[in-house]
Amino acid sequence: MIDGRFGDNKELFFEIQLVAANDEEFLLEALFDTGFTDGWLAIDAQDLDALGWYLMALQVEMTTAQGSARFDIYSGKVIIDDMEVMVPVHVGDNLPETIMGSFWLGIMRLVADNPNGVLTLEMVEPQGNA
Repeated sequence: MIDGRFGDNKELFFEIQLVAANDEEFLLEALFDTGFTDGWLAIDAQDLDALGWYLMALQVEMTTAQGSARFDIYSGKVIIDDMEVMVPVHVGDNLPETIMGSFWLGIMRLVADNPNGVLTLEMVEPQGNA
């Protein structure tokens, strides 16, 4: 389980690690955005050079809060809740924050209890067939 923090405007922030192709790790704070429903992670293009990730697709069009935008999709390695996972990463220009998308909710439990100051993300075990 990882603890997060609430921002000044009730944003949800979590620390994650990005792992470069050369295995160098970068710890950063990411904004959890449940409105980002098309992916796992989005980063600004200027951050990509240090990572050396593999390009999967060019200029994928998406609708964002600011309108239509194009993103390149890279295969990126992320460490979250002590688990190393490979995810498709949306890379675009002028992103003010690293953004975690709602796809994480398919494998993690989000607890956001602002009145009690509790904000956590935790990997969940897949449910087996009974």
